[in-house]
Amino acid sequence: MSSISRTPARTLAIRLALLASALALGACNSTPLRFPGVYRIDIAQGNIITQEMVDQLRPGLNKRQVTFIMGTPLIKDTFDQDRWDYVYSYQPGGGERVQERLTLFFEDDALTHFTGDFTQSPGREQFGQAAGSGNTVANQ
Repeated sequence: MSSISRTPARTLAIRLALLASALALGACNSTPLRFPGVYRIDIAQGNIITQEMVDQLRPGLNKRQVTFIMGTPLIKDTFDQDRWDYVYSYQPGGGERVQERLTLFFEDDALTHFTGDFTQSPGREQFGQAAGSGNTVANQ
């Protein structure tokens, strides 16, 4: 007879330990578990930014006027009060997340330029095109 006895309680403990470790490793799976027929909601976060809003921006607008057009910025830099960031993120149920950004810059309470994923529509430009970047619009 062997020196290690296999009692039913010991065998049960080993099986439970193996089951627990298998479940723990299964939780590390990188792909989410998808149940068929389960509705996944659309997730929208941040400030909605539209092309019409961007087209209304022009140099010299004060911060109150910009707030009226764009809404309250999502991020106001604590250390730089002359920079406002607008971020909009949208993820359709189960789809890829899309993010849009717009950063406005002020000098002496007047809008000077903006950068981000938007440019003003042709024929409605209030800002001159900055040299170098297609996404940067500056007052020249």
